[in-house]
Amino acid sequence: MHQRRNLGRMFLLITVLLFGFASAQKVVQLSYCSVAENNLRMDCKYALPAESPEPFCKYTQGERILDTTDPDEEQHSSYKSRAKARIFPGNICRLLFKNLSKGKSNFTCNIRQGDSATATKTSVVEKKLLLPCSAWSVLLQSCSSLLLTLMTVSTLL
Repeated sequence: MHQRRNLGRMFLLITVLLFGFASAQKVVQLSYCSVAENNLRMDCKYALPAESPEPFCKYTQGERILDTTDPDEEQHSSYKSRAKARIFPGNICRLLFKNLSKGKSNFTCNIRQGDSATATKTSVVEKKLLLPCSAWSVLLQSCSSLLLTLMTVSTLL
């Protein structure tokens, strides 16, 4: 009897954990390009459970908030005129960041729904390697495996 009760509790715990993981939001992809010489565009693609309310999106560098869609959080004062985050259809949170500094910079996309855990993804952006925004650069960053397959098939033919 005692073993059955423990087994039942274990089953319930595993079910709750699996349901929690299956229903949580996640960051699928983080891509970036340059809009102008010193300006960065970063797109954070995320996945949500079906029929979920719109999440909050936040971009950070370390502990500093570049910008956020959450009205309860405050953007760091030095980024007020330099950074803007917005949510777009297709589960994309876009950051427009002005005056990107030379060298490498870390950018983290944070997606949070209500009181659930935050999904994050960080990318290192090196200014001198930044491609201009175009359909081609977005395709290179987001579909590199598909592009490689197409190029391989065309070479084999």
